[in-house]
Order: sequence, then C-alpha cells, then structure tokens
Amino acid sequence: MSAASLDLDLDRWTRTELVLLDIEGTLSSISFVKDVLYPYAVDRLTRLAYDSWSDPAFQNLIAGFPETTRPDATTLLTHVEHLTREDIKAVYLKQLQGILWKEGYSKGDLKTPLFDDVIPTLEAWKDAGKTLAIFSSGSVQAQLQFFSYVENGSTTRDLKPLFSAHFDTVTAGSKLEASSYEKICSELGIEASKVTFLTDNVNEAKASTRASIHTVLVDRPGNAPLSSESRADFAIVQKLTELA
Repeated sequence: MSAASLDLDLDRWTRTELVLLDIEGTLSSISFVKDVLYPYAVDRLTRLAYDSWSDPAFQNLIAGFPETTRPDATTLLTHVEHLTREDIKAVYLKQLQGILWKEGYSKGDLKTPLFDDVIPTLEAWKDAGKTLAIFSSGSVQAQLQFFSYVENGSTTRDLKPLFSAHFDTVTAGSKLEASSYEKICSELGIEASKVTFLTDNVNEAKASTRASIHTVLVDRPGNAPLSSESRADFAIVQKLTELA
C-alpha cells in the first residue's frame, strides 16, 4: 500500500455499498480518450459533413448543435474542433461522439484499453456485494459502447454486466455540482454515507464531497499533477487494488 493510501477512510470504504466511477483518468488513460476517441470522432464527422451535408440523416445527426454553428460544413467542423481542442464538454457534442464511436466500435476500428488493475478489482468488488455504477461526462450511449468492446488479449470483452447504472451530465447533471451526486444516490436508493466516488478530477471530488460522499482521487500516469493542497484534502490511490 502506498503512502497516500494511509489517508484512506477504511471504515467508510468497508461500509460502501455503491462504488461510483469516473472513466477518463480513472479506469482508462486520458490519452486514449484524447488521442484516439476524440480524433476518430472528428475524422468521421469531417467525412460525413463534406460527403453527406444535404442528407436528411446527417442533418438530423447534428440537429442538437446551436443553429449558428451549422450553416455549412466548414463552420460546423471549426466549432467541433474548438470544443474538442479545449475539451469543452458540450452535451450536444458528447451525444454526437457517442453515435460516431458506436460505429467505430461495431466496425472493429476501436477497442477500449483499461488499466491492468481495473477488471480484476471491479470483479472482486462486485463479488463482494458492492454495486458498481458509472458517472461520466461522456453520454450514456458512449459509455455503453466503451465498455462493450474492452481489450482482452487479441479479442474484446463486454464489461457492461459489471455495472448496475450509468449516468451522464444529461441524466444526473454537472459533475461539478453536489446536487448531481445527490440525485444519483436518490435514484439508486443508497445513502451518501454508503457511497464511494473514484475520480481523477479534483473539482469533481470537491462536488461529491459536498454531497457527503466518500471520495478518493485516482492518480494515474498521464493525469494532471495533483497539488499539495489536493493531496492534503483527499485520499489518493494510484491503483484500484489499494482499495481491495
């Protein structure tokens, strides 16, 4: 167990019935999302925009975007590239990404890599009677695709059966608001005192803590460095096995 694990509230962890999990930077690397998934969506959208702009099916695909961003293909793509580059989590973009990634996964273009400790630890927690749920800024549809095609040697594995619920910013609210975590607890019928949230994002950790949820920061390779203040305020693990 690392030195950071000494700060873990083991009593709260023992009493945990629901483990609420972030994805990017917690279960899978940030680089996979930013260097593989985001570019795939932009590339696929670019081809569709220039090849099928007048197609009613394509226009329906982008109908959720603000009207000012879709007078033509170039304007639309400039807007999408800005949102992607700045990692602005616009709901309409997240929903579009989910649709485009679904195609990529189903065609075999995409496979999800998880950190080595993730699958065995999640299985152990579920076997121990804990409920597992996801709360991500990515759409629920994108989450379902993400976990449907997880790398497993030369093949893929469907991990969806491990999770009892999926939440995004549409179904639960902003990950930076305590009310979103309260809503999740209410919908799943579990008291906040029996929930542990794992995330790499300090601001999300602050929000879930305000909702009285036990919160643990996950410090993975490639994640943003944690400040000394964050290290003082939150328990930190580098691997999920530290919570075994």
